Amino acid sequence: MATIYEVSKLAGVSLATVSRVMNNNTNVSDATRKKVTVAMTQLGYRPNSIAQSLASNCSNSVGLLVSELQGPFYGPMMSGIETAFRKQSKHVIIAAGHSDEEREQQAIEFLISRNCDGLILHVEAISDDYLIELSKGKTPFVLINRYIRELASRCIILNNVKGGYLATKHVLEQGHTNIAYISGPLWKQDAQDRLAGHKQALAEHNISFNEQLLYQGDFMEDSGTAGFQHLYNGNSKFTALICANDEMATGAMASARESSLILPEQLSIMGYDNVFFTRHVYPPLSTVNYPINEMGQMAANWILSEVYKKTTPALQTLFEPELVVRQSIITNPQ
Repeated sequence: MATIYEVSKLAGVSLATVSRVMNNNTNVSDATRKKVTVAMTQLGYRPNSIAQSLASNCSNSVGLLVSELQGPFYGPMMSGIETAFRKQSKHVIIAAGHSDEEREQQAIEFLISRNCDGLILHVEAISDDYLIELSKGKTPFVLINRYIRELASRCIILNNVKGGYLATKHVLEQGHTNIAYISGPLWKQDAQDRLAGHKQALAEHNISFNEQLLYQGDFMEDSGTAGFQHLYNGNSKFTALICANDEMATGAMASARESSLILPEQLSIMGYDNVFFTRHVYPPLSTVNYPINEMGQMAANWILSEVYKKTTPALQTLFEPELVVRQSIITNPQ
């Protein structure tokens, strides 16, 4: 097996220069970099990343923990993060926590054991106390979609109260007064915040919140289906249905059609997230834009700035949602 010494000898440069080339140090001329890479290719030399990590105390890898690997929401976030790090020659190690406290803790411990230089965490089940204690350790981390007052500077969040408010306000402005709501799991803060925004918009229009028009889903498509059936078979009638994410909204749309309802003439439906398929369903789904790709890139910038001391655009911790109006809400329902 070739050694770094043999690479330096063949390229005619010092060991330090070979090391700078392997670590993508900018203080190397293009001509010298080419000589080193050609020598490495000829010798079949591959740097030992573990040895490099021990020598430099830097693994050039970042741990990313997400709730799920499936579905249309997490893909854009992971893509935004990976792209930002790839440009800086850093690599991402991904784990899933499945919104379970024990699994989330195990995943964090795994990522730390892999000598990740920093962590990006989209976690829901582990406690604030656990994360506050984790912040005292050696591995820096940033949170997405989670706010903890003591860790505010490392929390990248969306104003979900405003998002819930914008969704319901738009439906109300189209003349709907009987509005059903399918929430996410109400032990999750983002689901609570979106419901709070919904209630705020109702109150501004002097409409009382009706518990019979609320169904608690789980952010999955099947719970949108079950939620619509539960509400439709209940005693309270409604002309509009607001869902706390787009996946539940599409489940509700399919279930409504199975019940022979014409959309949006007989039922208007609003989503949340603005995932890619919302413009392709029929009718195209009105929703609230959740800029998760940009938030993922911002989390990457936090790590690049705080851990790798790279110059990045100004860090932003609070993002604002935007209403996306399409054709799934009818005006002046009968």
